[in-house]
Amino acid sequence: MNIGEVLAEIASYGEFFTITVGGTGTGWQPVRQVYANGSADLIDETVRRYNTTDLRIGASLVQFSHASRLWSPVLACALGHGMVPDLSGLERADDGARLRLPDPVGEPVDRDDPPPDLLYRVVVQQHLEPLAAGLRVKIAAGLLFGNAASALVEASRALQEARPDLRGPATRLTESLLATGRLANAGVLTGPNLAFRRRSCCLYYRTPAGSMCSDCALA
Repeated sequence: MNIGEVLAEIASYGEFFTITVGGTGTGWQPVRQVYANGSADLIDETVRRYNTTDLRIGASLVQFSHASRLWSPVLACALGHGMVPDLSGLERADDGARLRLPDPVGEPVDRDDPPPDLLYRVVVQQHLEPLAAGLRVKIAAGLLFGNAASALVEASRALQEARPDLRGPATRLTESLLATGRLANAGVLTGPNLAFRRRSCCLYYRTPAGSMCSDCALA
């Protein structure tokens, strides 16, 4: 299978595993442009949807969602198929958070032991760091990388639910990633099944209908 076929298969695992491949470029924009623009359109839409005026909440929730949409397919491709998609040309839908790759490009990895440094580079350094740098809202780096770590854990759990046969490798890879780079100080594993407690808060509890997440430092 090529990376396009792999991405088509793992899309069945759920929305956050889905990256469209190919098709026309109409209705899509490069994520590097989205990052440079501070993801302002999605932040504004998120603030309206959650009935708040705090742009920090909108920025946090947008970044958390994007991190989930990156970690989920990257973990699934690496662990399930021994491939990592090349996300350098990644695009985002003009009307939402959906993602697209114009061309099916990727590289092989050892599916039994994917290198965490590679996955960290693909997700964090190539995408989450530029996203954070472009935000026009002042928001703590610890919060953003806490989001990245929490999204990683949730993506790994979702993958294990879809593919129980990957439970062991997914747990080991997640543990390794949580000890890598800026994820290393974002939280701590507290028990089996990737029980996780972050050292920051995503701010969701500050929305009118919000509450504290199960891994929140304030819980």
